[in-house]
Formats: sequence, structure tokens, C-alpha cells
Amino acid sequence: MEYFINCNSSTLAPYTTPLDELRAAHLYRRLGFSASVQTINAAVGQSAGALVDNLVNQALAAPTIPAPEWADWNNANYPADDDLARQMRNAQIDDLTTAYGNALVNNDLLDRLSFFWSNHFVTQLETYNCPGFLFYYINCLQRNALGNFKTFTSEIGLTSAMLYYLDGVRNRGNNPNENYARELYELFTLGEGNNYTEEDIIETSKALSGYTERGEEGCTAVTFDPTEFNTENKTIFGQTGNWDYDDVIDILFNERPDEIGWFICKKLYEFFVHPDSTSEDGGIAPQIIDGLAQTFISSGFEIAPVLRQLFKSQHFFDETAIGVIIKSPADLYFNLLKETGFAYDDMTIINMIDSCALIGQRFFQPPEVEGWQRDRTWINTNFIIGRWLTAEVFLERFFQNDPEQFRDLAVDAVGPANSNTSNPEIVVRALVDKFTPKGLLTDADFERAMDAFKIDDVPEEYYAPEYYPGGTSQWVLQVSAETPTQVYILLRHLSREPEFQLK
Repeated sequence: MEYFINCNSSTLAPYTTPLDELRAAHLYRRLGFSASVQTINAAVGQSAGALVDNLVNQALAAPTIPAPEWADWNNANYPADDDLARQMRNAQIDDLTTAYGNALVNNDLLDRLSFFWSNHFVTQLETYNCPGFLFYYINCLQRNALGNFKTFTSEIGLTSAMLYYLDGVRNRGNNPNENYARELYELFTLGEGNNYTEEDIIETSKALSGYTERGEEGCTAVTFDPTEFNTENKTIFGQTGNWDYDDVIDILFNERPDEIGWFICKKLYEFFVHPDSTSEDGGIAPQIIDGLAQTFISSGFEIAPVLRQLFKSQHFFDETAIGVIIKSPADLYFNLLKETGFAYDDMTIINMIDSCALIGQRFFQPPEVEGWQRDRTWINTNFIIGRWLTAEVFLERFFQNDPEQFRDLAVDAVGPANSNTSNPEIVVRALVDKFTPKGLLTDADFERAMDAFKIDDVPEEYYAPEYYPGGTSQWVLQVSAETPTQVYILLRHLSREPEFQLK
């Protein structure tokens, strides 16, 4: 089976039942990189409408990463020695990558979306390798992540990162380069073959020409050179005139709104709800996408109204939408970080980003212009072993740094009423529910989790009599010295379970 079959038949009607723990956790896993026990508990009982509005409003108001002092540097600002210049650039890129990793952890929906858009408006850092270009690319992603998609499309195409990556810097009026024009339609707005022609691409490339001025120093931001612009009339989607860059964007969104609406809302649906957007087995995904596209178009291509409608819907909170998306590498590590609430620093963030690269997700470097294909592509023989081993490495480091935070996690997970429990099943059940979307598949799987938790250092008769007949309750969650080790071993065990790979 290539993916979970989508049989969700719920509609876009608002979900009005107060959120339970299962759906609160689902919301945070999808809108951000999950959340702590405390955050999930605070969401329980809230209405989806109020909570989603709050999360969207927070994302709209969240600050972007501040411009570093080197944001506008070109090669003249770096040492003349090539090795020293390379070291400085690499250090700047590492600093920016760390800042972005922290933003992913802390900014919930804003940078969940900025990261999504980095896999839509794809560039590859190795193409241009200028820290300043990377900063302005990320800045564009963050500023527009929940904004107007037409504005977003216009701005991202003029970033130096994109102009270098898709050959805009080589698009001269007397020798047009079609690369960006093709991807603008095929990958960024309409979808492959969706109501455009080869002639539209050729004519569009002429209208996009002229952004070729790179200055005398490398890493200088690209600007427009009017002498390199094609001044002939061009015919795009049946419209004829001496069109330029801004005209292309206007014509595209005026003449192809339905195609744009469907294509973008389908991508949002598959990312946030379910990777299967067909209507097989009784699902109504196409109708949901239609409804979202209508909202998108009627709002003038604003992204936030689409997200509000989707995340408040019965369709989003349907049981069949929970736990059906395979975690990306970033999900794997950052979800673990947020769900445990363990202490971390910048080195943790950069180590996690480095680990993402080991298992298929190198930041700012998708493998091709189509981006990471997600879902099943995250899982193969090498990657699954890498996921297990790296997750265990991070858990081991957290344990070495402070074993007691594992006890704190378990106490938070079981809640105040059970904070002094002597029943191991209560603890294991709470942690399984915390780290898997809908628990483990079978009773036998749960028993294996229990076996992992019940280490030999704690005789079974030390547990509560309601768990072990004749038990003495000598083991107490908040007191026993063995508890941190038990929680640590349980998390290591869970990190290898199939359900742990899902969100």
C-alpha cells in the first residue's frame, strides 16, 4: 500500500465539540511541531474555532528572524583568502540555520508553514552559496507564509536565491531562458500541464527577462537591467502586450484563478490533512479541496482564511485524519523535543538539523526542484534504521544531561491525580498516548512497552496491588530512584515503534 487510503467523509462544517486530548494533540502535531503536555492540557476543553483563531493570529503577528549584520554583504566583505572566506560563510550559514531551527521549534504555525513553502518554492543553497541570499529567501518565506499568495509568488521570484537557482540571472531579452517560467506554472501555481502551453512558457520567459544585473562582486543582490529586457509584445494566456514581470503575475492570477486555487489547496490538504486527496473508498477530499479553493479565490488568494476554514472543520478533526502522515525527519526530532519538554540549546538544534540531513532532509537543499516528496519517501531500510539510532542518541544525551527530567515528563503525563501512582500501567499508558497519535496497534504491542518499562531492578511485587496481586506499592513514580531510567528505556522502545513514526 503506497499510503493510507483516505475514507474521511466529514465536511468543512465547523467542529463544535470541545477538544479532547486526542484532537488537541492532533492539532498541534499538524499546525506546528507538536507541543508539551502542559500546552495540550490547556487546549483540552477549548473550542476548535477559538484555539485555531488564536494560533493563526499568533502566526500572523510573530516576528521574523532579525537581519544579521552580514545580510547585505557581498564578496568584498569577506577575507581575500578563499579558505578564510569559505569558513566565514559556513559559520554564517550555520548561525542562520540554527536561528531558523529555533524558529521552527518556537513559532508553531508560522514556521511550520515557512518550512512547507520552502518545499514548494524550492531553491538549493549549493547553487548560490551566499549567506545573504539565504537570509532574504527565508525572510520572504516567513513574511508571506500566511499572507497573500499572489504577493508571495511575485516576491519569491525576485529573491536572488530563486533568480540564481532557476536561471533568472541568465534570462536575457535577446536569449530568453525558460527555466523559471516553466516552474512558475508547472510547480509553483498551476500544476503540470494544467491549462498552459509551451508558447505560454516561451512568451512568459521573455516578459520575465532583465533581472540579470549581478554587480562586479560575487554575492551581490540581483537587480533589473533594462537593457536586458525583451521589449517585444508577448501573448500570455491569450493576452497580448509588452508585458513585464508584474504583468505576468497579474495575468496569471486573473486568467487562471481556478487552476491556482485547486493546485495550492490540494497541496495544503495533502500536507496538513491526508496524503491521499482522491475520492476512493468513500472519501470526499476533492469536495473539501473545492471548498477551500473557493475560499482562497474569493479572498483574493489570502492563505490565512483557508487555514482557518480547514483547521476548524469536522474534516480536519475526523478520526480517520489522525495519525495518517509519516513524520518528516524534522517532525521526528523537533516533535520529540517539544513533546518531552527536555532542556536543549543551540547545539541540540544544529545536531538535529544535521541528523535530518542523514535521513533524507537536508535543510535548504531539497533533492530537486519538485522538493521532498514526503510521506513514504521518508521510510526505507537505511532511513528507518537511521531514525531509530539518531532518536536514541538524542534520548541518551537528554538522559545524561539530566535524568530527572524523564521523571518530570512522566509525572506531567499522568497528571496530578496520578502523580504518586505505584501502578506502572498508568504511566506507560500516559506516555504511549503522549508519543503516538492513537496509541499502539495491538494489546501485544502495549505489553511489550510495559515489559520495557518494568526493568529488572524493580521487582513486580513492588508495584501497586491493583496491578500486581499482593503488590506492596514500594515503587512510587515521584520517589523511586529507578523511575528516570524506566522512562528513558520506555522512550527508547517507543521510538522504534511504527506508530511513533506517524503524526
